[in-house]
Amino acid sequence: MTDPTTAAPAAANEPASAAGATEPVAAPLVPGADPALYNEDIAPLPEKKRTWGWFEIFNVWSNDIQSLFGYTLAATLFVSYGLNGWAVFAGIMLAGVIIMFLCNLVGRPSVRYGIPYAVVARASLGVYGTQFPTMLRAITAVFWYGAQTYFASTAVALMITAVFGPGPDATFLGMSAVGWLSYAIVAVFQLALFARGMQWIGTFLNWAGPAVYVVMIALMAVIWWRAGGGLLAEIGTVFSGSEAQATEANGGVGAFFAVVGTMVAYFAAVVVNYGDFSRFVRSERSMKLGNLLGLPVSLAVFSFLALVITAGTGVLYGEALTNPSDIVEQVDNTALTVVAALTFFVATVGINLVANFIPPVYALANLAPRKINALTGGLITAAVGFVVGGLWVAFIEGIGIAAFVDTLGAVLAPLFGIIVADYYLLRRQRFDVKALYSSAPDGPYHYTRGWNLRAMAVFGAASVFSIAAVWVPALEFLSGFAWILGAALGAVLHWAIMRGKVREAVSAE
Repeated sequence: MTDPTTAAPAAANEPASAAGATEPVAAPLVPGADPALYNEDIAPLPEKKRTWGWFEIFNVWSNDIQSLFGYTLAATLFVSYGLNGWAVFAGIMLAGVIIMFLCNLVGRPSVRYGIPYAVVARASLGVYGTQFPTMLRAITAVFWYGAQTYFASTAVALMITAVFGPGPDATFLGMSAVGWLSYAIVAVFQLALFARGMQWIGTFLNWAGPAVYVVMIALMAVIWWRAGGGLLAEIGTVFSGSEAQATEANGGVGAFFAVVGTMVAYFAAVVVNYGDFSRFVRSERSMKLGNLLGLPVSLAVFSFLALVITAGTGVLYGEALTNPSDIVEQVDNTALTVVAALTFFVATVGINLVANFIPPVYALANLAPRKINALTGGLITAAVGFVVGGLWVAFIEGIGIAAFVDTLGAVLAPLFGIIVADYYLLRRQRFDVKALYSSAPDGPYHYTRGWNLRAMAVFGAASVFSIAAVWVPALEFLSGFAWILGAALGAVLHWAIMRGKVREAVSAE
């Protein structure tokens, strides 16, 4: 099996090695390419190097779903909207179908041409303007990296507490001494693993995914056994919510679609740069099959386990617990605690490195290659992510997981709409690949000194609206739809403002 993580970072502009070593540059695959816009990592991938099948894509999604944050988000949705548990489950499934459709759209040009997200974005934002979405994706990833690092540290803290005891009660920024020790361990471990290379991370992901399912099934069995055989009958009522909740503006159909929107926003970062993965797939059919099995199907299994486990905790403990670490702690079985904590830790760390650490590392290296190599970029990412995660309990957690996810998703949403509308509606699914690597002023993707200022204005307007939908009280009823609205608005505005100009570029290709 081809390791799905050994190649993916190259799509995010990966230099020769994690240590920033310099290797001889091969003859360009795009003749006449501008050296400022071209290197081997972002060049069109030859067909012989596109070795992924459906399983590699499935594996990427499975590991992304199985993080501690992913579980906590799903469980939180079950208890936060006053909806029947099965209605929330259906909303999550619908989100999986939508994400699959979106990934099939944005992944197609990368499958066809073998080019990464940053190069695809050059067509709509300009050959130099592409630095903007690349860095925006990187900044978003740093926030995710910090959050996921914190969640991984809760598993380590649980393991330390189970073996050695809870330690001192004093806290700093909401975390105890054991919490800070665990957080530091995870931060250092992730940086060390990155330095070892992507093969090690790939090995992590390949065994962590199945291991998480084994632990979750075992945890569900224990919870189900303790809660009694009538648990399934209780699922529909445990999360039914109060009558008052159901009549609020956020209730009913609105709450259902808010669940859908929040789950879509959770995957927004990976969706936007999905071409970094799909460029390695042998065929579009393999990509679509991997998306089908890895999104709706895998998400259904994971969400069902989360539904049953969370419902069981509500029956057993009088409170629905949303963090797997808290649930395992309540089970009061030291062996299960250690195994489960270690498994969730590994799963969260693995996907955190691939989805949230690698993009900013190589975006920084690509931004200033003479001053920042991969190792320096890794240190910067780790430092900023450490601050973000360290502030999670004291500050960020206060805004709520759903608001955190919706906000980050709202920032990226217009980029997706712009890229998709540009490729399908304006360029009729055709790129001039040579021009994507050219800085010639008369090139179809040069615009104004390499920047498409119209597209930038569209992004600004659409992102202001989508972010306002999360935070402005008058637009609160739209908060769960921020990502979808932002993407749609970006697509419509870009099509309206660029259609005449882009048609000329298409005819010249």
